[in-house]
Amino acid sequence: MKHQAGRRRARRFAIGTVVVLALAGMNGPWLYRFGTEKYHQYKINQPEYKAANGRWEVIDFPDEYKQNTIHAALLRTGKVLLVAGSGNNQDNFDAKKFDTRIWDPVKGTIKKIDTPTDLFCTGHTQLADGNLLIAGGTKRYEKLQGDVTKAGGLMVVHNENPDKPITLPAGTVFKGKENGKTFVSKDPVLVPRAEKVFDKETGAFLRNDPGLGRIYVEAQKSGAKYETGTQDNYTVQGLKGDDAKNTYGIAEKLALDKKDFQGIRDAYEFDPVAEKYIKVDPMHEARWYPTLTTLSDGKVLSVSGLDDIGQLVPGKNEVYDPDTRKWTYTEGTRQFPTYPALFLMQNGKVFYSGSNAGYGPDDVGRDPGVWDVDTNKFTKVGGLSDANMMETSGTVLLPPAQDEKYMVIGGGGVGESQLSSEKTRIVDLKDDDPEFTDGPSLEKGTRYPQASVLPDDSVLISGGSEDYRGRGDSNILQARLYDAETGEMERVADPLVGRNYHSGSILLPDGRVMFFGSDSLYADKANTKPGEFEQRIEIYTPPYLYGDERPDLSGGPQTISRGESGTFTSKAAASVKKVRLIRPSAATHVTDVDQRSIALDFKVDGDKVTVTVPENKNLVQAGWYMLFVTDGDGVPSKAQWVRVP
Repeated sequence: MKHQAGRRRARRFAIGTVVVLALAGMNGPWLYRFGTEKYHQYKINQPEYKAANGRWEVIDFPDEYKQNTIHAALLRTGKVLLVAGSGNNQDNFDAKKFDTRIWDPVKGTIKKIDTPTDLFCTGHTQLADGNLLIAGGTKRYEKLQGDVTKAGGLMVVHNENPDKPITLPAGTVFKGKENGKTFVSKDPVLVPRAEKVFDKETGAFLRNDPGLGRIYVEAQKSGAKYETGTQDNYTVQGLKGDDAKNTYGIAEKLALDKKDFQGIRDAYEFDPVAEKYIKVDPMHEARWYPTLTTLSDGKVLSVSGLDDIGQLVPGKNEVYDPDTRKWTYTEGTRQFPTYPALFLMQNGKVFYSGSNAGYGPDDVGRDPGVWDVDTNKFTKVGGLSDANMMETSGTVLLPPAQDEKYMVIGGGGVGESQLSSEKTRIVDLKDDDPEFTDGPSLEKGTRYPQASVLPDDSVLISGGSEDYRGRGDSNILQARLYDAETGEMERVADPLVGRNYHSGSILLPDGRVMFFGSDSLYADKANTKPGEFEQRIEIYTPPYLYGDERPDLSGGPQTISRGESGTFTSKAAASVKKVRLIRPSAATHVTDVDQRSIALDFKVDGDKVTVTVPENKNLVQAGWYMLFVTDGDGVPSKAQWVRVP
């Protein structure tokens, strides 16, 4: 039926084209006067065109509610949480102006939310109770070479005392033994006690391995003469007795080079009913650009990010327990680039597609594969085309989720590379020896593609840019629908707004798709005019909402356990061909590991539709979902919210 629906859309498009061409043929001079843009607007608003291609609509918030939205999540209330933090704006950061909005796409209302800290470039994921876990953010903005006035960098503090840890406050002064230069810490640091090491055979004491603490330090005065060129040992000023003997610093070059963003440890749950942030225990590691992924036991894995020194967290991953609201480290270490695309598999392992948002060495942690978090074993998955262009690529779990097929879309070279890929790559993780194969290609190399799973088992792929952050006026005003059943991809209506860095898309409960953000580096082809953050929201209405009357859906339980059933009412029950349970999105930086569409078995009796939730807890993670029924023409109902405990 789905393939037939696709042919019907094509037929409707052809009819619309004939109407327009006939009009043009009869009214050539009129068409010329009418103008290209007016003609385009006339064409895209024809019923036949919309039924084949869908329609885009721009929503411009009132000035007092505008913000630079970096993160967005669909809440179980049907509202959308829009998080800016400082919004990639140094002035906002310096003024501690941190923004969050809640938008109701049905009523059109917008509300400002108090934002406790700079949640710019945080991580987030949906929790089982409907709260949104948010962890990490910005401690300091980057400084480019030339803007740095005080030499600084990483100081590793050593504690050789095996009996107690030591805390050094912010403002601690370190003096080089060889270079004689002094540097000051910007934050407090807790340095754990030393570890006693014994001979495994004799039990004899061998040595103390010092406890280590990392801290950012900078020179007390500005100027190049305060830079250091080599490693040195540093005494800690103000310590006395044994503390002075046991505690010291070691630093490599402390210079005026570029300083990256620094992360924070703060974590919050956002309550969608109270509409406020709730502070929970902070992470062990500061993280800027982390990924949060729900695990088999319902706990949440936090991975990667830049730390409070501005360096990539060295493979130290941790897990949040929603019951205790506390964090624990995982066994072993495994390093990924920032914002790695990590998805829970049906066997409880985690799939890394290779997609990421950039920071990190180009030769560490970039290969896709399957990760057993419990044993820390990682099995690579081969066959990936354009493997050197995985930064800013998007990854989506194709519908239905039971098939365990993933699509990796576009991407670009490491850093500010001009390379970009037009490839889509598909991998079936149910294969005995899974490997990527190429899917249908995009027209252009595409960084930052947005991808949203729709209730008719298609995927909307839109936007992006050919070059880094839209450089060279390279935004791509194109959208496509990928049919997961047939493997075909067709062009649909073009979006009205360009979207690149800091953009994303979210499926709404009424079957439409919301797009947010975009942060072009420049606003012209010559790359001379600074870009402006795109604050407008855009809504795409898919073709299925311009066809026949959509099925209704009402009643039914609000909670259905795995393996259990629930009965809903629909006057169109006899026409229902698919039932999908879709997990709401939490999107940022081309990363949305939450969204998944699960096929439900169902039975129809009169006007009753009885659906059954699969038993696999890794397939159906605990939480709130949108339940859609879809008829034989691919037209979905509005969603009913259902909780799987």
